Amino acid sequence: MRFSKVAILSVAHVDAPTVVRSEKIEEQLAPTMKRLGIQPDLLRQLSGIIERRTWANGETPSDVATRAADAALVKAGIDRKALGILINTSVCRDYLEPSTACLVHGNLGLPAECMNFDLSNACLGFVNGMDVVGNMIERGQIDYGIVVDGESSGFTVETTIEKLLEPTCDETAFRANFATLTLGSGAAAMVLSRADLAPDGHRFLGGVSLAATEHNRLCIGNIDGMTTDTKALTVAGLELAGKTWAKAQDELGWTTGNLDWFVLHQVSKSHTDRVAASLGLDPDKIYRLYPGFGNVGPAGVPIVLSKLEEGGRLTPGQRIALMGIGSGLNCTMAEVVW
Repeated sequence: MRFSKVAILSVAHVDAPTVVRSEKIEEQLAPTMKRLGIQPDLLRQLSGIIERRTWANGETPSDVATRAADAALVKAGIDRKALGILINTSVCRDYLEPSTACLVHGNLGLPAECMNFDLSNACLGFVNGMDVVGNMIERGQIDYGIVVDGESSGFTVETTIEKLLEPTCDETAFRANFATLTLGSGAAAMVLSRADLAPDGHRFLGGVSLAATEHNRLCIGNIDGMTTDTKALTVAGLELAGKTWAKAQDELGWTTGNLDWFVLHQVSKSHTDRVAASLGLDPDKIYRLYPGFGNVGPAGVPIVLSKLEEGGRLTPGQRIALMGIGSGLNCTMAEVVW
């Protein structure tokens, strides 16, 4: 899917306020780890995650997505009545129904004419939302759209810790639930527009996607936990990433040398390092989010992009690769020219 008429007007993020260090989680899990003979500091050593963040009690995915959306709209400098669509892409939701999108839509006071719905595709949701909005802009259906995401992992991590402390927890169960302990919280939003209405905007050129849904049972998540076959997921994910990278090289003209930043969905240090090594990516072109924020799901890609901008590390004309692998498995790689 390629675009010639789509621009990013703004991207914004909101960091969750409460820091939870990996040592604290391991202190809570000490009885089980000792009983199973699991070495201390395993979580930090394997994941590279020093800390992750959680929201204050009572804050919902729609609350934090609304805050990120407000920030993005202020940066965009447009009348919110001009928005033609709002898409929420978070894994975390307030309810099964109504949609989280309609809650954010109502919080923002958007007009009745602005469509809204949830789009769910694990950790790829945000980039997929960008594709949908971009396609509507390209076709002339709307002038402006916004993608939002609010992730809240606190409850899931807490219930997983309780599960791992049960006397019946064995090493197999511990390993299957281990990846849940890497989850973090965060929120992000992005305003996209017609390129001719955004002379100072950043071009969103679209991208490529591939699926490998024969691997759809390797990571299964619910509100109270997530089980992961980490080894099999890594092997299958790297294979799919390699195929998608080859497709991006053919269709987008990518090389490791002509891209300035690789904005990855990041699960952990091991995952990020293996993706970079497998694809031959320059590690110096990867902004590492996971050490201080953990795996924030689909919010990770826009948060990294926003933090790069906030830190003054993006300059006009830079080519930025947005890259992610989501449970299922699906892989998307897209390009932004800053």
